[in-house]
Amino acid sequence: MAQLADAAVSEAPSVADLLATAVEALGGAEREGQQAMAAAVERALRTGEHLAVQAGTGTGKSLAYLVPAIRHALEADQAVVVSTATIALQAQLVDRDLPRLTEALQPVLGREPTFAILKGRGNYLCRHKIESGAQAEDPGDEQLFDPFQVSALGRQVTRLHEWAEQTKTGDRDELVPGVPDRAWRQVSVTAKECLGASRCPVAEDCFSELARHKAGRSDVVVTNHALLAIDAIEGRAVLPEHDVVVVDEAHNLVDRVTSVATGELTSSGAAAAARRCAKLVDQALSDQLLDAAEGLDTVLTDATVGRWEALPEPVGRMLAAIRNAAWACRQALGPEREKAAPKAAGGKDTDADAAARRFATALVEEVHDVAGRLLSAFDREDPATRPDVVWLSERELNSTTVRTLHVAPLSVAGLLASRLFGQSTVVLTSATLVLGGSFDALARQWGLPAKSGTPVEAPPDEGSGHGNDPATNLVWHGLDVGSPFAHAKAGILYVARHLPPPGRDGLSGAVLDEIDGLVRAAGGRALGLFSSMRAAKQAAEDLRGRWDGTVLCQGEDATNTLVQKFAAQTGSVLFGTISLWQGVDVPGESLQLVMIDRIPFPRPDDPLVSARQRAVDARGGNGFLTVSATHAALLLAQGAGRLLRGTGDRGVVAILDSRVATKQYGAFIRGSLPPFWATQDPAVVRGALERLHDAD
Repeated sequence: MAQLADAAVSEAPSVADLLATAVEALGGAEREGQQAMAAAVERALRTGEHLAVQAGTGTGKSLAYLVPAIRHALEADQAVVVSTATIALQAQLVDRDLPRLTEALQPVLGREPTFAILKGRGNYLCRHKIESGAQAEDPGDEQLFDPFQVSALGRQVTRLHEWAEQTKTGDRDELVPGVPDRAWRQVSVTAKECLGASRCPVAEDCFSELARHKAGRSDVVVTNHALLAIDAIEGRAVLPEHDVVVVDEAHNLVDRVTSVATGELTSSGAAAAARRCAKLVDQALSDQLLDAAEGLDTVLTDATVGRWEALPEPVGRMLAAIRNAAWACRQALGPEREKAAPKAAGGKDTDADAAARRFATALVEEVHDVAGRLLSAFDREDPATRPDVVWLSERELNSTTVRTLHVAPLSVAGLLASRLFGQSTVVLTSATLVLGGSFDALARQWGLPAKSGTPVEAPPDEGSGHGNDPATNLVWHGLDVGSPFAHAKAGILYVARHLPPPGRDGLSGAVLDEIDGLVRAAGGRALGLFSSMRAAKQAAEDLRGRWDGTVLCQGEDATNTLVQKFAAQTGSVLFGTISLWQGVDVPGESLQLVMIDRIPFPRPDDPLVSARQRAVDARGGNGFLTVSATHAALLLAQGAGRLLRGTGDRGVVAILDSRVATKQYGAFIRGSLPPFWATQDPAVVRGALERLHDAD
């Protein structure tokens, strides 16, 4: 990066002028919301105050934050980090938006701004692992006896080795078609497994290091929420030095950060660590860890699945044994500069030995740290004040039941407040940030102080008490720039108040009748968003028995393929579950009806959700409204947002859950949805859909 000369900076074009130049060069049209957002972002970068911007679909929010971000990067000689939640948005920014934008701004700025994409190390091929022949330790290997699966894995790894000779980036996302995680692990390493640039014999050609070097020389660095969390929350400094972070798809930030901060431990994982150490330390030490892993497997068989209020004594003993044995192995492995068992002439490890030691170290450190965290999670007597939540889950893998211990933070608000907002100026944006008429619900989850009395979440002992005090760097502003869509004229929000409340035995006959009537009125053209795959399949099977149109159902083909078929075949219907609630973009007449079977509340037995609700209740708040209703409102707004994707789109969002109209929390839910014209009359809705169908 080259800093603009002082004189040039003082005469640099304004953000408004740069935006106008970009819009004209890209063949777009000026949009009031885009201009307002760009001005607000420019102000935030100038003052250092944080900004949350709700910008509806079609606003052009990418340009609205990229233009002031680029100007700031050149003036401050500092990279700006743009973080997204999805691969699709990363690709849009790097492959479409930034190339055209930087070319358009080059004549005005005096040089072409630079940009790069940066992902976690595990997303890139590891040349050293491929060349040294090191194999990944898969905790499930001992359960894999199917010769077909073994041969399939071999074919996939062979394909990866062939691809390694052709790829210029080593980026997993550029491999089409992709490969399963099991195969990818054979050719990649985690950050903890990496030998490091100073020790790796092929560091100069390392795909991950090349990506980092490019990012370090760029004005704009595009990354993902997980890597942002690793950099900010875990403090690993994987991103280049920066003073501004733009968080796009900010409604997903808390979930992604929580995922990064969650630890998992299985008996097979501990056993894998022991096997990795077997040839590198005294066998007695690795045997101790292996014995402890087997002991954990035994005691977890009798343990209760779900959230734990107390640590069962047998499990506690085994966790302590695993922690201590893992630490003994880690000590025996020694620091990297001291090799316990040199293998080559001259007293130095070979490359393969160094890699094996590094892999073993990464595994035993992970096992040790998670076991210790699980043990310390129960230090406080009152569960509502504990910073971590612990639960046991189980799943079927190759006809074997695998039980996993999880430990997750009750809240990430304090972490975000101190390690993200306390370190950089942050702009958060999404089409859905205002819930119940306020930014507060999400603001407190991010660790920012609330500005109204809206029920919000605050973490125990991290509560923020920061207020709008500039000294804490937590001053923030919220801005809703609206949408280019005339929601009240283009869309109808229909709440089926007459239907019975949802039950536990699947969709009722009345709901199935309602779906049939709406689909017929619309002539298909419907996206059905269901709270479970069971409900989606039930609705699809029932509709196929009544209606002769094309009914597509998630799970019957790849999701992207189904969406493409639905978009291409006007008059078809697509039913599915959670992954269709966000990201589906089908403008035009193929989609004129969005049906939602029920309010998407999280499961009441979800360990983290129930713990967070209890913590809010313990502080005198309304845990259900603060946690479950906020989660549901966010997802419901995302689902409703599938309807209008272009300025010419029209249609209906039909919510088949009468509780939106009859329950007290319904007002909060409705206040989180786009401002469609609302009705509860089924005849009015069917008539509107029929007229819309006839008009096409």
